[in-house]
Amino acid sequence: MIDILIVEDNEELAGVLCDFLRAEHYTVSVARNAEKALSLYQRYGARLIVLDIMLPDGNGFAICEKIRAESNTPVLIVSARTEKDDKLTGLNLGADDYIEKPYDIDIMLAKIGGIFKRRYLLDELVDDDIRINKINRVVYKNGIPVDMTAKEFELLSLLLANKGRTLSKEYLFHTIWGSGSFSEQQTLTVHIKWLREKIEDDPRHPERIVTVWGVGYRFV
Repeated sequence: MIDILIVEDNEELAGVLCDFLRAEHYTVSVARNAEKALSLYQRYGARLIVLDIMLPDGNGFAICEKIRAESNTPVLIVSARTEKDDKLTGLNLGADDYIEKPYDIDIMLAKIGGIFKRRYLLDELVDDDIRINKINRVVYKNGIPVDMTAKEFELLSLLLANKGRTLSKEYLFHTIWGSGSFSEQQTLTVHIKWLREKIEDDPRHPERIVTVWGVGYRFV
């Protein structure tokens, strides 16, 4: 699933917004017409749709209505149509907000960030290109799912939830495997090695999961 689907026929405007969003580490796709927008959404899904109303092959309101009939995906309408009736139509169709063009990019980013925090903060852990969906128990790197065992998932989630804190080997082992586990503590070292192979750019020189000698590990 992509983070944000931008539906905008103005190539320059779509490109600028796309660049800013990717700089904030969102995964972004762009559709310049209604047909492409619905095709991308049905194929990949999206966590947020930034939707223009005036499209070359249709009306953005129809897209909003169709999406809202199928899901509760947040929809942020962005349009040069500023009449009260247009705003009411969009909001009554279920759009989460209606922003007038031209807009301030900082305000746009703040609104998008607010939607993600309200909707997804409790369900996910995010750090740059790493995203952990705690509901579906899926880890993504650069938007691509990473295959992980249950213990690897739990260990990475615990480390990321405590980003910047050094967690002792004893704490990690007892939290993930339980105090009554028959496993040896060495299994923690093995799982750390496996995690590094899956999320580090250079597993031999880890920059995310670092060893604090004599103590444990820290996600930085």
